[in-house]
Amino acid sequence: MIRPSPLDGAESELPRAAMDTHDRDDLKVFAGRASRDLAESICRSLDLPLGQGHTDMFPDGELIVKLQEDVRGRDCFVVQSTYNPVNAHLMELLIYIDCLRRASARRITAVIPYFGYARQDRKDEGRVPITAKLVANLITTAGANRVLAMDLHAEQIQGFFDIPVDHLHAAPVVLKHIEGLRDKIGDFVLVSPDVGNVKTANRFANALGGDFAIIDKRRKSGTEVESANIVGEVKGRTVLMVDDMITTAGTVCEAAKLVKRAGARDVIAAATHPVFVGLAMERLAESPISRIIVTDTIPTEGRCKPIAEKLTQLSVARLLGEAIYRIHHNKSVSSLFTGNNKCSEGFEAMATAPVNAPPGGD
Repeated sequence: MIRPSPLDGAESELPRAAMDTHDRDDLKVFAGRASRDLAESICRSLDLPLGQGHTDMFPDGELIVKLQEDVRGRDCFVVQSTYNPVNAHLMELLIYIDCLRRASARRITAVIPYFGYARQDRKDEGRVPITAKLVANLITTAGANRVLAMDLHAEQIQGFFDIPVDHLHAAPVVLKHIEGLRDKIGDFVLVSPDVGNVKTANRFANALGGDFAIIDKRRKSGTEVESANIVGEVKGRTVLMVDDMITTAGTVCEAAKLVKRAGARDVIAAATHPVFVGLAMERLAESPISRIIVTDTIPTEGRCKPIAEKLTQLSVARLLGEAIYRIHHNKSVSSLFTGNNKCSEGFEAMATAPVNAPPGGD
């Protein structure tokens, strides 16, 4: 189920109240086929109509994007996550950007809630590509003027772009929901399912005022994970595990089994991106995890029936909508993660500062 999650702590500058006639004519939000539902929710938060455009496919599989309204001189945003099928969704995004550029849009922002290829961000062995950098080059060459992304798997990907990048985090939305579960959760501990996620888990622990533990993960292969040791105390407590994505679910499920064997009372997993491929559904359904919290950066309808009773999907539409509003009006992004926002405390260092330009976003 999708639960609307209002921003808890951003400046109380609501887009709906601030939009004027000029904004409605000058600001255009378009949707690729991968993220139409999310784009519609973003537009509702902005009190704007969704941009009129659609993608058709030729019999041979080629795509063509057609705009059905004038965008000359407008500030245009195109919303498209690049999840499976990654290449098809990425190509559609590139074509959409090119279409807007050739239609004389004043500025084009690629809104990529889930950035595919983010894990290919370095050469971890010889004779392999850095595909995240290639994708950044493609988006720039297609004609994008800036990028708005959410919870990139590797934050250094911002530096792969030669255009401004606004990097949002779903933390305020997820933390707000977890705060609402406090009475049910009881005594809890934040557990990092692997060493690479330590910083994020520690920030969540600080924001929630909980203890922190780490699991020493040992990987057998690209698809098999064996979790070994726990550093910290989990016995008799609810374990919260937070990550940027759940892909094959091997890491989080092995970690859940480990903390359960160590005496954890309950296990809750949260992730921004519900990638859910391979054996993920089967693993999550059979795991001791009682609740799985994700966002709608990737749609889940029609593919998550095995875990429907465990799954809660939160909406990041208003978060993205606020970011779009702020970018359009050249306002600060980082203020979303600072100030009096208790649920975002500890995430200031993660707040988005564009790589090559002043901040802009929510």
